[in-house]
Amino acid sequence: MDSVPTQKAWAESMGGIPFPIVADFHPKAAVAQAYGVYNEERGNAFRSVFLIDEEGVIRHSEMFQPGNLPDGTTIEEQLKSL
Repeated sequence: MDSVPTQKAWAESMGGIPFPIVADFHPKAAVAQAYGVYNEERGNAFRSVFLIDEEGVIRHSEMFQPGNLPDGTTIEEQLKSL
């Protein structure tokens, strides 16, 4: 649910991301709700990573507790295994 500028800054901090990432702003949380990671109580999404192949199949998903961040190395390894 981060904004496009926030997502861009995150991607740049990872050394660049050569694939699309989602900013779930309009309509608010539509993607988070569709993927089952929207936290109704707090009004935001749980930090999550979904790796989706070119056919639209989810190949990896992971949800993180508040305060925990995805590990870029782990994500990169998951991508390579696809």
